[in-house]
Amino acid sequence: MSELRKDPITGRWVIISTERGRRPSDFGIEKARAKGGFCPFCSGNEDKTPPEILAYRQEGSKPNGPGWRLRVVANKFPVLRVEGDLNKEGVGLYDRMAGIGAHEVIIESPDHEDTLSTLPPKHFEEVLWAYRERMLDLRKDFRLRYGMIFKNHGETAGATLEHSHSQLIALPVIPHLVMEEMSGSRDYYHYKERCIFCDIVHQEIHEGERVVLENQEFLAITPFASFSPFECWILPKRHDCSFEESQASMIQPLAAIFSEALKRLERALNWPPYNFILHTAPFAERKLEYYHWHFEIIPKLTRVAGFEWGSGFFVNPTPPEQAAKFLREMEGF
Repeated sequence: MSELRKDPITGRWVIISTERGRRPSDFGIEKARAKGGFCPFCSGNEDKTPPEILAYRQEGSKPNGPGWRLRVVANKFPVLRVEGDLNKEGVGLYDRMAGIGAHEVIIESPDHEDTLSTLPPKHFEEVLWAYRERMLDLRKDFRLRYGMIFKNHGETAGATLEHSHSQLIALPVIPHLVMEEMSGSRDYYHYKERCIFCDIVHQEIHEGERVVLENQEFLAITPFASFSPFECWILPKRHDCSFEESQASMIQPLAAIFSEALKRLERALNWPPYNFILHTAPFAERKLEYYHWHFEIIPKLTRVAGFEWGSGFFVNPTPPEQAAKFLREMEGF
């Protein structure tokens, strides 16, 4: 029988359609195939992107030329631009401001065939270091209030270029979904005087049935009210609200569990398109007792249709307990 499950953080309801019980092989996702053609992100084509903002390079190599392992550049077609003033104003009952912000691309490797999950451990760590370094720099801008790191992998997940990359958009406002998550976390803290994410970590470790992976510092789970099949969260075990404030010693175990989680999802689901998003505190909030940063990985296996848009419910045909069991039993590569 199907279940209604309530996300304890946001209050969002999800329908877990246990009668369908779809296994990984039931989704019919095919591995994306290379399309070929010119790629501006490949080594040797550095003049086809905006100048690099940050790069990890071989010693002696010149900026904006070959010899890099990772580059961060401004998005050539940004949704927001860093130049200008906010110019907030009211237009009757409406509010508007200039499209001020930052939109950057993290090119994760010079090799077109690499994917994030196939990068060597130290190289994966460098991707996370780049995220941290850019967040620390952008939050110095008083106009910017929130930094969102995300990855679109595969065409149906929104990627317009095959070459492995992720993005960072810094905004002059805090997104509504982030506010909703923070509000639910704050309400829980005021009632119980504990962080809900810390409680989730403790309960999931105790119960074990939704745990995918665990190491000394991090836990990977399929959340209780997963709105997408095989949705996976990576949470630090110790309380910390801000990703960029995390201790340097956390990067290595984060890279290890993140890489293994991606490998297992790809093996289980035949290399699906996916998104991941960093959920972290706003730039000005660095010591929140009620919020806890984490990554959410969402394979693109189902489509959102009329019922979901009209009701706000999501229908998940694979119970998270079943998804976690599949992933625990799935060896990486």
